[in-house]
Amino acid sequence: MNKKSSLLLNSNPVYKKIPVLLHHGKPIIESLFIIEYIYETWKDNPILPTDPYERAMARFWTNLIDQMLHEGVRRVLSSVEGKQIQTEIKKVSDVMEMVEGMLKGKKFFGGEKIGFLDIIFGWIAIWFSAVDDVAGVVDEVAGVQLLNPDKHPLLQNWENKFREFLVVKDSLYPTEKLVRFTVNHS
Repeated sequence: MNKKSSLLLNSNPVYKKIPVLLHHGKPIIESLFIIEYIYETWKDNPILPTDPYERAMARFWTNLIDQMLHEGVRRVLSSVEGKQIQTEIKKVSDVMEMVEGMLKGKKFFGGEKIGFLDIIFGWIAIWFSAVDDVAGVVDEVAGVQLLNPDKHPLLQNWENKFREFLVVKDSLYPTEKLVRFTVNHS
């Protein structure tokens, strides 16, 4: 049922899960560490700000958003109903409002180019809404709309621009499979 390849098990024997980046035969595990490794290895296209304060703030917001939204959405999906699910939706909604505010006057979180925070938030947004205006993955599963275009127009605009990048567009997983995975694992 959850058969994992020997390559994955050998590359990530601790967590036994993806993501894993193999570079020169050496595995780097966990999303944040992979992105930092990419930043430190390929300096020609920096994804973090050059200013130390701005770089620290990008890491802070990335960590906070990753923790609050990742865990929040997990709690929404695992909540049965009623008051509990409404409480969890409110918590996620509050974070979404904060993230919306971070985009005021910007194309991307880092300014004019995709950066560290865009990459981290990008995977969350993919789960919040589906490709080509199909109802969102999390929305379909939990019966809620976490990325509401009326409440979050800046995030909706950001997501559209983010999805336009070829590397993002080419790596999107089919919505139907994301829905099926989420239903089976929530």
